[in-house]
Amino acid sequence: MTVTDTADFEQSGEGVLPAELAGSLIHLLEYAKRHLDQDREKAKASITRAASLLQVEFERRNADSDGEPSQGALVAWQVNRVRAYVDDRLETSIRIRDLAAVARRSTAYFSRAFKATFGETPHAFIVGRRLNRATELMLTSDDPLSQVALACGFADQAHLCKMFRQRHGQSPAAWRRQRRDISSRTPLSDIAA
Repeated sequence: MTVTDTADFEQSGEGVLPAELAGSLIHLLEYAKRHLDQDREKAKASITRAASLLQVEFERRNADSDGEPSQGALVAWQVNRVRAYVDDRLETSIRIRDLAAVARRSTAYFSRAFKATFGETPHAFIVGRRLNRATELMLTSDDPLSQVALACGFADQAHLCKMFRQRHGQSPAAWRRQRRDISSRTPLSDIAA
């Protein structure tokens, strides 16, 4: 994320980071601060993970912001409630009828309005949120992919891998390894700047 991107991020209506993401960033940066003098490699890796988390959030927000709501779309309070409901229940089964109830609409109306609002089906949206959560967990923890998959609501590791590969063009293990390898090739002065 460049300085210009950061300014755009702050000027968008969503300058505040979700509490869980902010907590993860604080944890990673505090870890880097503690290990800066003793183990520069651990500090660099932690800073790189924090930067990757911010990049993932920035890309997610850019994908979500399409401009003005169209006719037949959900209104802001419905969007906020649906997003919060999905994010709070990623590890469980989420049904369209439950989302419709949260938005106080019939299932048929909700499905059409959801597509008009988000540009994708509720299922695609939920999978996208689960994949975003998986990227956060892969960057902030050393949990095995099987645990990450279950924590994000995927049936198993194979399901996570299939969906992740469709979206990112590589396996979760390769994606995670690539982001961790960046820290070993990037000088700390470049990361801190």
